[in-house]
Amino acid sequence: MPLPTPTLPPLSPDFRDLLYELSAAEARFLIVGGYAVALHGRPRATKDLDVWVDATKENAQRVMRALRAFGAPLQGLIERDLEVPGLGLQIGVPPQRIDVLTHTSGLRFEEAWPNRVEIAIAPNLLCPFLGLADLLRNKRAAGRPQDLADVAALEHVREQTHEK
Repeated sequence: MPLPTPTLPPLSPDFRDLLYELSAAEARFLIVGGYAVALHGRPRATKDLDVWVDATKENAQRVMRALRAFGAPLQGLIERDLEVPGLGLQIGVPPQRIDVLTHTSGLRFEEAWPNRVEIAIAPNLLCPFLGLADLLRNKRAAGRPQDLADVAALEHVREQTHEK
């Protein structure tokens, strides 16, 4: 079933530039968090862009290449860090912060990747977002009040979409 036309929060130039670099490096990543929630039907304000990267050796090289090209502050970060689930690299400050994650609650990257939804979010920029079922699983596992509110809203959107 096709997705309704997404209403995404505007992408800052930094967000767009990092996504271009990740795509150019052929890194495997998924947009998660507030932008994924907006894609699936619940646009809301968000303080950052959450990018979940595949924590493999090959992908760590690609992600590091993209981060360097983007100009991210990498003091103390080495490629191997991007292979370890649990890393949370923060670039910038809210509301323009970028969080690069090697893990997200309740999911494994290799299981979520085939369920991704790819959307053109800028000219020549096709980006992979976490699929709806995986997003719901992730939000339930995180369990924070905002996550549970997202689950309720997304389930309502899903019910409305399936009724049409």
